Amino acid sequence: MQIRMDWTRVKFDWNHARAFLVTAEEGSLSAAARALGMTQPTLGRQVAALEDELGIALFDRVGRGLELTESGASLLAHVRAMAEAAGSLSLTATGKSQAIDGVIRIAASEIYAAFLLPPILPLIREKAPDLTVEIVASNDISDLQRREADIALRNAPPEGDTLIARKIAEDTGYFFATDDYAEKVGDLTDEAQLKQALFIGMANNDRLIAGLQAMGLPVTDRNFPFHTDNHLVHWELAKQGVGIGMVPEWLGDSTRGMARVTCGLDPISYPVWLVAHKELQTSRKVRLVFDLLAAEVPRMLG
Repeated sequence: MQIRMDWTRVKFDWNHARAFLVTAEEGSLSAAARALGMTQPTLGRQVAALEDELGIALFDRVGRGLELTESGASLLAHVRAMAEAAGSLSLTATGKSQAIDGVIRIAASEIYAAFLLPPILPLIREKAPDLTVEIVASNDISDLQRREADIALRNAPPEGDTLIARKIAEDTGYFFATDDYAEKVGDLTDEAQLKQALFIGMANNDRLIAGLQAMGLPVTDRNFPFHTDNHLVHWELAKQGVGIGMVPEWLGDSTRGMARVTCGLDPISYPVWLVAHKELQTSRKVRLVFDLLAAEVPRMLG
C-alpha cells in the first residue's frame, strides 16, 4: 500500500527554517541578522513564525544570547539536512556541477590573500579561462556551509562532517623588524634589551602574550604599545619601523630591508588546511581549483 502525502496541508516556509538555522549557528539574532543581510526584527519574526508553524519553542534567551531548547536541538539536524539538499538540488537543476565557469570564492587570511594567492591566480586562469575568482580576505573563518566561500585556506581543521579538509603544508612564523630597528634592539635574549623592545600586537593580544611567555619569551603588556586586528596593517607597521612584527618566514625573509629579530625562540609552526564543501565531489570547477591550490601552496611555502 502506497501512502501519498497531501502537500496542500503542509505549511512550511524555507525562509523561516533558514532563519532558525543561521540563528542557531550564530548564537544570537543580531549576529544571524548580519550574516543574512536583514534587520534583526525581520529575522526575529521569521523565527517566531516557524515556532508558530511547528507549535514548539526553539530558543531560550540566556543573557544577550540564545540557547536551543530540547525541541530546537532536535530540529536543527533536520534543517541542516534540508539546507544540504537544497544546495544539491540547485546545483543539479542549473547544471553548474559540471561547468568550469561562473564564480568561485576562495577564502584566506589577509596575509595569504595578499601574498600567497596572487601568483597562483594566473595558473587558475590558464586552466579555466571562463572562471571568475573572488578572493575573500578575512582572518575570520568563513562559513562554507552557508556558501560564504567555496574553498578556504585555514590554519585550523574544520569541525563537523559536512566539509572536506586536507592538511597540505606546515607554515612557520617569526619576528621581523627593519634592518635598523633589528640592529637597535639587538639580542632579545638579554632581559634589558627585551624591556626596551616594542612589538606590534594583534587581536586577542593577551592570548599572544601568554603564548610567548609559555615558550620562554618574558614579554609583558608594556612591550605591546601598538595593536591592530588587520594583518596587513600589522606588517606595514613593522616595515615602517614602528616595532617588531610577526609574519610567516617566507614573507619576512623575502622582504627587502627586513631582518629577523633574535629572541631565542624557534620559529612558530602551524598547519595549513585546504577546506571545501562536499560539493567538491561533484563540481568540476571546485575540484580543479582545490587540486591546483593543494599542489601550488606547499610549493610556495616550501
